[in-house]
Amino acid sequence: MLLPKKHSGSDFTIFSEMTALAQKHDAVNLSQGFPDYEIDERLKKFLAEGTEKNFNQYAPMSGNPLLIENLMEFNQRRKIEVSKENITVSPGATYGIYTALASVISFGDEVIVLEPNYDSYVPAIEMNGGKPVFVSLNEIFEVNFDALQKAITEKTKAIMINSPHNPSGKIWTKNDWEKLSRILENTEIILISDEVYDVLTYDDQEFFSAFHHPKLSERCFSIFSFGKMFHLTGWKVGYVLASEELSLAYRRVHQYLSFSVNAPAQYALAKYLEVFDVKENIKTMQNKRDFFLHQIQDLPFTLNEKAEAGYFQILDFSNISDLSDKDFAIWLTEKAKVATIPVSAFYHDQKNTGKVRFCFAKKEETILKAVENLKAFL
Repeated sequence: MLLPKKHSGSDFTIFSEMTALAQKHDAVNLSQGFPDYEIDERLKKFLAEGTEKNFNQYAPMSGNPLLIENLMEFNQRRKIEVSKENITVSPGATYGIYTALASVISFGDEVIVLEPNYDSYVPAIEMNGGKPVFVSLNEIFEVNFDALQKAITEKTKAIMINSPHNPSGKIWTKNDWEKLSRILENTEIILISDEVYDVLTYDDQEFFSAFHHPKLSERCFSIFSFGKMFHLTGWKVGYVLASEELSLAYRRVHQYLSFSVNAPAQYALAKYLEVFDVKENIKTMQNKRDFFLHQIQDLPFTLNEKAEAGYFQILDFSNISDLSDKDFAIWLTEKAKVATIPVSAFYHDQKNTGKVRFCFAKKEETILKAVENLKAFL
């Protein structure tokens, strides 16, 4: 049967591939970005409460009113002024990215992608008829704004931004957003801003959203994930901030895809926002990052920069092997029994980087087992 291939992505993502390899070889899985520790017991209680209170039918298209209200208050506390017209709850951030693109791009439009980038961006662009245009970040994962400006053409419809960044953990500064605003000043280019690690920033680093910027907020979709915020990736719930005009365009597509999002989960998330301690959340995850870095300090990897945010730490393995990063990740999984992600997977041309990405959002015993395996082999 002849079926169309809608995008240039692989049939199985690198995350599925490395997780399957980890399972096959009984390796510690530090590849995929999901925690292996329990979620907050209050979330479980609120979820059960949601079903008991009969939040079991379709929720409103834009989201549960209590969740919308609590999101307004949560964002206002961090100086992001939004109204209910600016918020749409989504079945996960990846869905939010896809739907934002579907709502604004037409066949042949160009979308600039800053790479390395999360692997769903390019297929989402291509499935909506767009053409990805790649601009590489520099060696320390900062934006070359001259290169970005040169990549803009009359066909450029949107730019994909990711801050805090996956895989590096780099955070855009207030000055970065201002530079971008100046570049876009006389254009109608739209921003698709993936900000799913917004509440996981370390060492007193400050998070800035595209929605913090008064001019950019009128031309952006800022996309967030409760899965990352609250460490419950399997719930697949997120939310999107956009201007009233862009929210209307988003919902025009959203209503014909999922229409609404898991109702009891929305209730649980709304209630949890009322007790959520951002500082404690940051402290917990920074401790996990620091624990991982302390444990691997005697291994022959090279740490170029500590992750500023997120779930992941990139390490250089050039002192260990001259294999490509993909081959090294496979070799490490099969022989040392520790699964990672090659950083080349985040580039469209799969270029070798000599680096792999580790997930530190794990229990301490998981990290200790991984380090034990690595020390026994390397």
